[in-house]
Amino acid sequence: MAQAPVRPLTHRRPWAGGRRLLLPGIGLGLLLIGLLAGSGMAWTPFTEGGRPLSAGAGATTPSGARGSTRAGAATALPFDLPSAGTLRRSQHLVFAHYFTPYPLSLDNQPAGQDYYSRNYLTAQGEGGKHAAYGGLLRDRPLPVPQQSGDWQLANLEREVRTARNAGIDGFSVDILALSGPNWDRVNLLLKAAASADPGFRIVLMPDMTSLHTDPRTLADALAGLAASPAAYRLGDGRLVVSPFKAEAHSPGWWSQLTTRLDRRCGIRTALVPLFLNFTANAQRFAPISYGFSEWGNRSYTAQAGATADTALAHRLGKKWMQPVSVQDARPNQGVYDEAGNTATLRASWGHAIDDGADWVQLTTWNDYSESSQFAPSLHNGYAYLDLSSYYLTRFKTGGWPRIVRDTVYLTSRVQFAAATPTSGRQRLLMSPREGSAAPRDRVEVLTFLTAPATLDTVVGTSRDRRRVPAGVRPTLLPLHPGRSSATVRRGGHPVAAVAARHPVERRFAVQDLQYYAATSGRPAAP
Repeated sequence: MAQAPVRPLTHRRPWAGGRRLLLPGIGLGLLLIGLLAGSGMAWTPFTEGGRPLSAGAGATTPSGARGSTRAGAATALPFDLPSAGTLRRSQHLVFAHYFTPYPLSLDNQPAGQDYYSRNYLTAQGEGGKHAAYGGLLRDRPLPVPQQSGDWQLANLEREVRTARNAGIDGFSVDILALSGPNWDRVNLLLKAAASADPGFRIVLMPDMTSLHTDPRTLADALAGLAASPAAYRLGDGRLVVSPFKAEAHSPGWWSQLTTRLDRRCGIRTALVPLFLNFTANAQRFAPISYGFSEWGNRSYTAQAGATADTALAHRLGKKWMQPVSVQDARPNQGVYDEAGNTATLRASWGHAIDDGADWVQLTTWNDYSESSQFAPSLHNGYAYLDLSSYYLTRFKTGGWPRIVRDTVYLTSRVQFAAATPTSGRQRLLMSPREGSAAPRDRVEVLTFLTAPATLDTVVGTSRDRRRVPAGVRPTLLPLHPGRSSATVRRGGHPVAAVAARHPVERRFAVQDLQYYAATSGRPAAP
């Protein structure tokens, strides 16, 4: 029997440093569109010569997961993704932050009437408690079909395989509570990882913004989780524990926890504290830590501090886990960061690579309340996850992968940043976070090309044609109302094409300032 969803914490992570979709009826229609887009039934990727791939090569499976083989999944990418074995031999590890309140399904119901649709994606959901900000979420996981048997375990196994197929080493699981549905999902995720892929690792991340307990109780709970073979341990057997907002307690408090794990439970620990303010806490936590991390910044103009943070961690003799993110927009907190289309994703990955980070944490895999998800979603499909795999491969192998398939990623908002809802019912509106880049209204066409080509774009009624070079190149265009699309031609023939599934609108009922993404690697039919 499904457990009743628990309302996520709304101020879980203080910062360091709709659109018509949400209306009844139309929302269900777009959910069905999303189901088709994730099903593979209308997906016809182009090869370099402009010919559609066969359904088994580049299409997604009917479940919305990647193709049934790694070779099939790789055809959606502009490069050939190395095998899981090759990537896992790297000393550089990549974890994705798993947020337990938002699994693939909360109640095993059809997507058009499930808990996400009824309660999170509408202002009227959960008795109207989210009405002030137009609904809790603006996006959701790609819908999955109803299942018999242990559907929760099956869905978590699906997520493990999806992450594995993108080159990710494991999840850093956010432990929000020591009982209840979110705790149960932590335990089930460990079980799912062990059964779906024994090489997939789960980093235990107790969340100190929500856990109000003593070191003994927390140590005993972590010891229970550590019994799973999926719990990540170093080569010398030490259990990796990476507390979120570690500075909520003193180094002495954490020493009590690790001492109890050692003496009473026989578990040696490698502590990798994650801070909201790293520089203020690095020196005093250094004696008890194996490595360090921070939650990071979600604006592309605010990434420069990553270089100094990595250097400080290494100077103290510690591993550094670099945060890599897509974007951040929080309706229920009335705040967002200007991500600059894919600029934040590319900049944060660039620092991980150039500054010599040891590990990376993708922040986040599935926190839809922050709009920060890398996981395949209704509005973005696999676009952000596919794009991340390119930089992940460079991070883990030390060499940039060769582009072998022309691929285009298109990102834009569906509203102008300064526009306000026309319904007048949403009282709390998002505004830029202090220190964020200035809001911008742009369409970005990010091309991965095997050779120079012509790029034709349509943004509303505006058309543009230009030559673009081989390699990776972002092209920015002014945002206009209507739909956007991009086609790459070589020798007069189309070799890659992508179209936004959602138009830019001047009139809308609910504010939605996340960037929507689409990729020519997995295009949907009109």
